[in-house]
Amino acid sequence: MNEHLKQRAEELPARPGVYLFKDSVGRTIYVGKAKSLRHRVRSYFQESRPSDEKRDRLLDVAAELETILVDNEKEALALENNLIKQFKPRYNVLLRDDKTYPYIKLTLHERFPRVYVTRRLRKDGSRYYGPYFPGGLAYRIVDLIHRRFFVPSCKADLTRYHPRPCLQYYIKRCLGPCVEGLTTTERYAEALRDVRMFLEGRESELVRELHKRMDRASEDQRYEEAGRYRDQLLTVEELRERQKMAASAGEDFDIFGFHREGAQMAVDLFHFRNGRTVDRREFFWEDLAEPDLGDVFAALVKQVYLDQQYVPGDIYVPVGFDDQGLLAEMLSEKRGRPVHIYAPEAGRRRGLMELVARNARHSFERRFRVLKPRTEEMLGELADVLDLDKPPRRIEAFDISHIQGTDIVASMVVCEDGQMKKSDYRKFIIKTVPQNDDFASMREVVGRRYRRLQQENKRLPDLVLIDGGLGQLHAAADALSELEIINQPLASIAKREEILYIYGREDEPLVLDHHSPALHLIQRIRDEAHRFAVTFHRKRRARRDLASGLLEIPGVGERTAKRLLEHFGSLAKLKSVSEEELCQIVTQKQTMRIMEYLAKESQINK
Repeated sequence: MNEHLKQRAEELPARPGVYLFKDSVGRTIYVGKAKSLRHRVRSYFQESRPSDEKRDRLLDVAAELETILVDNEKEALALENNLIKQFKPRYNVLLRDDKTYPYIKLTLHERFPRVYVTRRLRKDGSRYYGPYFPGGLAYRIVDLIHRRFFVPSCKADLTRYHPRPCLQYYIKRCLGPCVEGLTTTERYAEALRDVRMFLEGRESELVRELHKRMDRASEDQRYEEAGRYRDQLLTVEELRERQKMAASAGEDFDIFGFHREGAQMAVDLFHFRNGRTVDRREFFWEDLAEPDLGDVFAALVKQVYLDQQYVPGDIYVPVGFDDQGLLAEMLSEKRGRPVHIYAPEAGRRRGLMELVARNARHSFERRFRVLKPRTEEMLGELADVLDLDKPPRRIEAFDISHIQGTDIVASMVVCEDGQMKKSDYRKFIIKTVPQNDDFASMREVVGRRYRRLQQENKRLPDLVLIDGGLGQLHAAADALSELEIINQPLASIAKREEILYIYGREDEPLVLDHHSPALHLIQRIRDEAHRFAVTFHRKRRARRDLASGLLEIPGVGERTAKRLLEHFGSLAKLKSVSEEELCQIVTQKQTMRIMEYLAKESQINK
């Protein structure tokens, strides 16, 4: 036992606070909170305490102990939760799930702020609203903002002006900040104020402001503008009435259920709003060493709700835990109304919990028994992680292949409804890039592909996937921008790190869980694009090597070499043909010289 830590525990004050165990290099490996730091930390070193595998492993690794004093147990609990999320200590139960709640992001730091759905919160000067569930609700609200307030969520570079606006401007879903002269900074700022009031729930203030503007526009005989304000008023008032009806229609509560086998565990969280199931969330652990389920659910409830904007009135958990009353009190203060945390043993809620537990078992089997997910689930998850407004039914993926800058080629493969569609594959020989430049090559091939689709008036894919990092992603984006294709969903996957970059959200790279079906689909498409590009490159290089070899034969010129290549395709095939077969393509004299050349090649290679 570490005597240094034991002595340190004896010296701690009997006051509320948070304690952090650290390893020999200073990494935080465990964070805990206590009403009395001395009593809590001393308990780790009591020899009379029952054997605990997790505690023993923790003390074997721990080298230092740090404490932070606070005024009361509530502050300790809140600080513990923040430090766990900050340091992600290996011996704490960490919230790991494959589905995060969607937020609406307002990019206030940009010259022309945009509004879009995201699942990643960052300290970047933006304003975040949410979380929203079901996830589709966030997309519906953003769509409403486009239709009524004309603030875009496009991926265009709004730091500069473009030659013409995209389709969203022409169908009256955007003010057109991407083109000089289509809107003014004052008009855009007004729309932005309205969006903020709308998202912040300040409907009464927004209604009053819209009424004033409508009356003023009508008095000045600006009837089209007055009509726009009238439509916005109707939308806001209709939404307010709908919310009033929903609030009185039923209960809001959440229920947890779980399935565990050894160190692996799946937890499902079902959200009931107005008495109906509106969404679910899954959590998974592969190496859960925590023997006490109460500690698991204490950590889970704290990490889910303490930082969440909306908290339901009732939360049902499978087992009770020590901080249950304290946590309910803190959540009640946060909500402004009572919050209860129950561990039901019978009745209707217990029956619902058993239903959630059965779903958790299915989640466990799908995750850990590698059950093949349905295509709809896979594409739906991909839409979620890439913040797409619909599942990507058609995905076109590009890759570049060469060796030291020679024979540069590119491939495009197609995935439709989760299946590779080989009839739509395309090969490209790079024409404008004389040397090794992957970025320029990607720009050329993406430009050629979508210029042709424009000329043929064909539909663009739901997602363009690039094999590579940020450089390749921006090269593809530049090609689309030159074609004035602005809102095309575009992403790239970096090979080694398996990091996903989404165009327009490059500062929010994704690292998907290795069990994720969405990641498996992207990897499969990326690997197929790479295989197709490499195969084409090898064939082209082999044909070039064969052609250059044939040209060394006296009497064989470029036209004859080309004819031989078109007929036989490869050197291996040419070596296996008979003299009679060769005579059908070239003259008798050429046949003899070619046969002599191939015989010499065979001798050299032996």
